[in-house]
Amino acid sequence: MPSVSVVISTYNKPDWLEKVLWGFNYQTYKDFEVVIADDGSTQETKSRIDVLKDQLHFPIKHVWQEDQGFEKCKILNKAITATETDYIIMTDGDCIPREDFVEVHYINKEPTMFISGGYYMLPMNISQAITKEDIEQQNCFNINWLKEKGIPKSFKNNKLTASGFISKLLNTITPTNASWNGHNSSGWKNDILNVNGFDERMKYGGEDREMGERLVNNGIKPKQLRYSAVCIHLDHDRSYIDEEALAVNRGIRRDVKLNKSVWTPYGITK
Repeated sequence: MPSVSVVISTYNKPDWLEKVLWGFNYQTYKDFEVVIADDGSTQETKSRIDVLKDQLHFPIKHVWQEDQGFEKCKILNKAITATETDYIIMTDGDCIPREDFVEVHYINKEPTMFISGGYYMLPMNISQAITKEDIEQQNCFNINWLKEKGIPKSFKNNKLTASGFISKLLNTITPTNASWNGHNSSGWKNDILNVNGFDERMKYGGEDREMGERLVNNGIKPKQLRYSAVCIHLDHDRSYIDEEALAVNRGIRRDVKLNKSVWTPYGITK
């Protein structure tokens, strides 16, 4: 039995998902399972996973549902149910984890807390250029390597260069709220079950944060590790953005805040 579960959401991005899975193959902490939450990808994704299963050191479960539009919350709830450990790390199939990603989440876990990590956004040309070897050698997390590819100087580069005391300091002083981020968060499975997981009414836009807000309402405190738990975010289009759905999401989150809700009747347990 592994000690931690990693849930990775994906939809029809097999090339990006493969890079992410290689990122998990080169982790310093290796005692984990991976559960892929697949919101209706075609056979190409399944075929890619089947090939990779024999090359990666960790066990993979592929949890799939039929494509009926953006139903990430529904497939995440199915994936949560499929996990076999007490602690869950969640990320997306376009976010390559740095080699210490799982270790940072695992050693920083605490009772009645969830962890909020960060990401470093890459442009499309670099996203496409990253190879398996670049992931194995951690080139794609090396700021000098990225600068050679055209990344400009920026304060956000500290996400890749900060370590030790500096990363702890930046975690403390960052103005960004510690929220449940779909690309990089972790928490106790029981805490997630106690708020009934994700609200399946929600489409793209704040659906991850909404669950985190219910966790907070239920006494679970967020822990900011934006500069310690790091992944790089590969570029992609966002054709699934729907203004009407965004308005619905804002309404749900407004009600959660107003009523201090901890449970959604539209989650894992119906």
